Amino acid sequence: MSTRAQQYAAVVVRREQLAEHFVRVVLAGDGLVGFASTGIPDEWVGLIVPGQFQSRYYTVRSWDAVAHELTLDIVVHDHGLVTEWAARPEIVGETVTVTDPKGSFALPEDAAWLLLVGDLTALPAMARITEWAAGRSPASKWSQSPRIWVESPEVLTTYLPVTAEVSWSIPPSDDSSDLATVVEGIDWPDGEGYFWMAGESSQMRAIRKHLMRDRSLPSHAYDVMGYWRGGAVRQPRAVDPGPIYREGRAAGLSDQQIWERYDQAQQEASP
Repeated sequence: MSTRAQQYAAVVVRREQLAEHFVRVVLAGDGLVGFASTGIPDEWVGLIVPGQFQSRYYTVRSWDAVAHELTLDIVVHDHGLVTEWAARPEIVGETVTVTDPKGSFALPEDAAWLLLVGDLTALPAMARITEWAAGRSPASKWSQSPRIWVESPEVLTTYLPVTAEVSWSIPPSDDSSDLATVVEGIDWPDGEGYFWMAGESSQMRAIRKHLMRDRSLPSHAYDVMGYWRGGAVRQPRAVDPGPIYREGRAAGLSDQQIWERYDQAQQEASP
């Protein structure tokens, strides 16, 4: 049985510059008619942009099932399969591919508090989780509003719901983070709760160990995810993979076979 994720074609209908490093992309079109949200507040989709056939994963900031509009808020860097594309204002009208959403947020029923920590890449998920928490019933289970710590080069004061208590900090540099220090300095609430965090992968591994060994949190009480890898710089491609991918898909080839064709074309293009 194939485990390949369902794919949907979507058209960029709007692009909005939310901040210097933050872009909102709204997708729509008949290709999204079969798309459906999981209802998990940190759900994400794979996104494949023109000229590529590798996907990158982004949080579903919102899904309008009536208008069939999918909103993704994307952090833009100097390099990246998607970020270089999203940084271009002229992407409106272009067709992309998205996959079925998946999510991992799993708040225990008896949780009395919620702590969210992350960098700019985690901001869309933290915003959506906070909106979800504000509408959770019964509200009497909450001893306090969600608390959020955000590490970002830009402070987006109106992005997060006003129902949350938010602390902002600036990262030491573009490719480093001090979120481990933030977590170690948290004044943890009493009772049972849930801790959610996302950011650079190597830091997330260290923080998982801290939560397990130092905080002794049970595995169901936290979710810590690596959203990106520090130090990874995409190398320029000598061959555009887009045509090779489309031809391979039209011929019924598997992804592995398409990769082999692409590798061969790269070798032939090398001096």
